[in-house]
Amino acid sequence: MTVQPHQTLASVLRDVRAVVFDTDGVITDSARVHAAAWKTAFEAYLAEHPPPAPEQRRPFDVRDDYLRYVDGRSRFDGATAFLAARGLRLPPETVRAVAEAKDRLFSARLREQGMDAYPGTVRLVRALRRAGIPCAAASASRHARELLDRAAVLGLFDVLVDGVEAARLGLPGKPRPDLFLEAARRLDVPACRAAVVEDAVAGVEAGRNGGFALVVGVARDPAPEAGQRLLRHGADIVVRDLAELLA
Repeated sequence: MTVQPHQTLASVLRDVRAVVFDTDGVITDSARVHAAAWKTAFEAYLAEHPPPAPEQRRPFDVRDDYLRYVDGRSRFDGATAFLAARGLRLPPETVRAVAEAKDRLFSARLREQGMDAYPGTVRLVRALRRAGIPCAAASASRHARELLDRAAVLGLFDVLVDGVEAARLGLPGKPRPDLFLEAARRLDVPACRAAVVEDAVAGVEAGRNGGFALVVGVARDPAPEAGQRLLRHGADIVVRDLAELLA
C-alpha cells in the first residue's frame, strides 16, 4: 500500500489548511541570543537607574523574564513591559534607546555566532509541504528574514510577515492577532482553518484572540510550569519539540 503524505502528520494537524509559525524559539534557535542581548541592555540601564524598590532590582532572568515580558513582542513593547514591571515608567525616547541598544547587541552576536533551525521544526514543515499544507513564518522581529536565511530555511515558507512588514502595515503587536491574521490572509486561508505555532505567552494569546483553529504551544524548557503557562494563556496543546507532531 502506498503511504500518503498526510499520514506523516499527527491527527491534530490533519484538518488544518495552513500553519503559521512564530520564528524565534520555534523555527530558529535565536531566542537564547535575543535573551542574552536583552539581559545586557536591561542590566546596563538598571545599573545606572536602579528601580525604587529593592525587590525590583533583581537581574533580568533570561528564561522567566524573557518569556514573560519580551518574547513575541516588538522591541519597544517588550522593553516597555519589562521596565514597567521593575517600577520604571519611562518616556518613549528612553525606552526606545534601551531597545536600540539591545538590537545592536543582537546584531553583533548574530554576525559572530550564526543561527540554526530546530531539526524537528524543519521536519514538520517539510511534512506539511508534502501534504500540500502551506506554511508561513511570522515574527515581530525585523531580523526574521535574516535569521531564516542564515538558518537556510527561508525557502521552506510560502509567506513571511516580519517586523519590517508589520511596521509598514501598522500592525499592532502581540497579544493582538494582526500579525498572524495577515500571514493567514496571504496564504488565502481563514484563521478558523489554520494553526498557529508559538513559544511565547503573548503569541499563544494572539493565536487564541485571532480565532485560529489550533494553537500549538512550544515549551522547550522541561520545567512543567513552562507548558502549563502556555496552556493557561490559550494553547490547545503543548509540545517540547515540533517533531512530536509527526505521527
